[in-house]
Amino acid sequence: MTVESTAAARKPRRSSGTKRAGAKTASQPKASEPQLVQLLTPEGERVKNDEYDGFVADITPESLRGLYRDMVLTRRFDAEATSLQRQGELGLWASLLGQEAAQIGSGRALRDDDYVFPTYREHGVAWCRGVDPTNLLGMFRGVNHGGWDPKTNNFHLYTIVIGSQTLHAAGYAMGVAKDGADSAVIAYFGDGASSQGDVAEAFTFSAVYNAPVVFFCQNNQWAISEPTEKQMRVPLYQRAQGFGFPGVRVDGNDVLACLAVTRAALERARTGQGPMLVEAFTYRMGAHTTSDDPTKYRADEEREAWEAKDPILRLRAYLERESAADEAFFAALEKESEALGRRVREAVRAMPDPDHMAIFDHVYADGHALVDEERAQFAAYEASFSDSGAGAVEEGK
Repeated sequence: MTVESTAAARKPRRSSGTKRAGAKTASQPKASEPQLVQLLTPEGERVKNDEYDGFVADITPESLRGLYRDMVLTRRFDAEATSLQRQGELGLWASLLGQEAAQIGSGRALRDDDYVFPTYREHGVAWCRGVDPTNLLGMFRGVNHGGWDPKTNNFHLYTIVIGSQTLHAAGYAMGVAKDGADSAVIAYFGDGASSQGDVAEAFTFSAVYNAPVVFFCQNNQWAISEPTEKQMRVPLYQRAQGFGFPGVRVDGNDVLACLAVTRAALERARTGQGPMLVEAFTYRMGAHTTSDDPTKYRADEEREAWEAKDPILRLRAYLERESAADEAFFAALEKESEALGRRVREAVRAMPDPDHMAIFDHVYADGHALVDEERAQFAAYEASFSDSGAGAVEEGK
């Protein structure tokens, strides 16, 4: 099976009697038609855009192949992680299937000195920041609390608490401005998180303090089982206006458009013009996480319509149309993706179990009497199992 067909291969079926949750009703007001920045159509044809073309003027055929490689390998890693969870090797996994263009496009727009605050789904951005894919899996296997040093790649640890990373990003960006640095900060979150109070507070502080931060929202249409029409009455990017900074909606399945728009937003932040909201209009092809069953709340027809806009197939069509890649390139990349899958499998299964007592380490910098007491109680509890086992063996003799 090719990497590009991964999405098509995963088509969970829904019974014909299931009604899509959150259908629009006649009483809901219609929002004005939103703008959408697009440089590549779903058919892989180049579209001219006077405002953003200049931000991808340096893109060469080699650059395009690099973006394609990034998306293919990210999807392969994600598929392997999903399979590992189904095999009991991971406790949970949040797939990015369908969102590769949004993450790779924005991730490749960053400079080394920019700082990233992700959620728990930014596997493609992590790839762009040089974080080894296997390091993303330790937390989901339960062997660590995050397998990388944020300072090494300017990529913060994954954040599970919905929306809280936007406040972290706002505060960090305010510090960047105070230090007089010319770098930028980017915060990733989803359409569901945009309804959190933390996000509104982050918008407020960033606007008031003119913080150099880009808020990058991947609107994948579903906050678990709630559609966007149950979350907001206006296009998401228009919310920025109420906080005093601009917003823009970009085709989240168009890697070139995501690259251009994010570059523009980051440049704006670096030059002292303050925050900006980027809404990447995309789609979550798979489940919210591996504990979710999307067939219970969305229609097959909706998913199939978005699969026709697959970001990887779109860029491949453009590469072939422009003769920027040949079959040898695609074949070599397929082999590379399979090698990545094997490396991820082997690395996960080789991860050592953590020291059970380590849970008590580093809770407080200087120790704490209550933690010491809890450590002793847990040690006695664990010892009771080895004692009972030894007793059972003795009785068996």
